[in-house]
Amino acid sequence: MSQSVPVNKPVSTVSIYGIRFSKMNMDETVRYLTDRVERRIPTQVITGNPIMVMTALDSTRYYEVMTGAELVVPDGTGVVWAASYIGDPVPERVPGFDLMHNLLREGELRGWRVFLLGTAQDIIEKAAASLTEQYPDIIIAGYRNGYFGPDDDAEVVRQIREAQVDLLFVARAADTQEPWIAQHKEALGVPVMMGVGGSLDIIAGVLKRAPVLFQKLRLEWLYRLLQQPSRYRRMFALPKFVVKVMRDKENVAKHRPTT
Repeated sequence: MSQSVPVNKPVSTVSIYGIRFSKMNMDETVRYLTDRVERRIPTQVITGNPIMVMTALDSTRYYEVMTGAELVVPDGTGVVWAASYIGDPVPERVPGFDLMHNLLREGELRGWRVFLLGTAQDIIEKAAASLTEQYPDIIIAGYRNGYFGPDDDAEVVRQIREAQVDLLFVARAADTQEPWIAQHKEALGVPVMMGVGGSLDIIAGVLKRAPVLFQKLRLEWLYRLLQQPSRYRRMFALPKFVVKVMRDKENVAKHRPTT
């Protein structure tokens, strides 16, 4: 069982255009979030990548979501590169998929309750069954698909609150996932609320995670693109991010540009 760490100790971060990325490694991140759960402190976790940074630079609303999150971890390889490039490196990449599983393993030891929200109904059902099999001592306290609109938000929040969960994993569209958590996190009151993107599709067996070789070469994004060619437009943000960071090297650590 992980030892808890004090939540009042400031998290060391590196600023990428004003978005504060955590400099904790995976183990430290898990200990930090474990303490937040045990103290029942609502925490939005964003697994940040270059596409999200570029989106935030184009959207004031999205930028406010990312800067307002309690914890942003460096999920994308491009973020790790950028931090090193500006001379303020992070110790390692903290992949959202691995962080999710590490939290589930910790939850098994502590009897945590989990809610899964998002993706299609058949996928969420398969993911819930798979996690129950993989982590038999954790409690999947509820799940529902992600096909709902603003008129249904109050009912979804009520369902999650009544489940009295410790972890909430949300898998919705890229432009909806983090903003939805940010909008409702106070009402939800869940200690750890985290967007997990396509992780539930992988857990359900619909998609495959990149082989270890792709992970070591930092090419998980390419493997994902090969599985889902429809994502190619989003991938244009990756080279744009690299070029922007190289051009803005002396100003990357500052706040969001006004133009």
